[in-house]
Amino acid sequence: MPYSLVLNLVPISPIPPGYLQGKHFHALFLNLVSSVDRDLGTYLHDQQADKAFSLSPLQVKKGSYRNDFLQCEHRQPIPASAPCWWRISLLDDVLFGHLNQLWLNLNPEHPWHLGPADLFITSILGTPQSTQPWANFSTYAELYENASDEARQIDFVLCTPAAFRQMHYDCALPTRDLVFNSLLRRWNQYSGMPFEEISLDSVFPSFFDIHTEIVKDARSKFIGCVGTISFRIFGDVEPQTIKQINTLADFAMYCGIGRKTPMGMGMLRRI
Repeated sequence: MPYSLVLNLVPISPIPPGYLQGKHFHALFLNLVSSVDRDLGTYLHDQQADKAFSLSPLQVKKGSYRNDFLQCEHRQPIPASAPCWWRISLLDDVLFGHLNQLWLNLNPEHPWHLGPADLFITSILGTPQSTQPWANFSTYAELYENASDEARQIDFVLCTPAAFRQMHYDCALPTRDLVFNSLLRRWNQYSGMPFEEISLDSVFPSFFDIHTEIVKDARSKFIGCVGTISFRIFGDVEPQTIKQINTLADFAMYCGIGRKTPMGMGMLRRI
């Protein structure tokens, strides 16, 4: 069962820009996990294959949640007492179940560490909010049942840079096959109801307004694509195939696409 949880946070002290990078959010998440299940935290740390969670960069609230594109880099420290939010997506029930005690027994006065800074988790949103599009949950069966078998237009906004591994190199161009096969692979891995065969031959890009962005850390740089992209299903296509494609599109906000989703990359939503 996919969950998209939004944590509202308040830093007690300024957070330096060097600690506002994906690897530090990854470490913070593992600390949250280890606080309730140390063995699970170690397992997730050592896991090399596709991981059953994705994270967002830390976002500073600026009066509205409705900006589609998320901030991946900070050149200035986030000041103390600045309200922030952070999205954690979980793709399987086992992981959510292990973390249930953390959500249920959250102590808003317990500080968590992000580099040299401490911060409080003031609340967790797990249900749809009119002002926060990243909070939601659904069973895999509901995602499939609620997906349209008629809708042929699929519009995505790529909110953080997305790139896809091809052989030994990254490709930042979100082609049909790279986008939908990334979604299909994660759906088949976690849903328990895999799509054995799904044809993408009738899916074509119909609109795109995209550009590349570079996200740097101390050791490397990541080049990915952000923007809006639309796909359309053309021709004589079986309703079941249309339903499967729409299911993957609705699943996208939970799993992300491409590389480094546990580091905040590849976040997208259907719009």
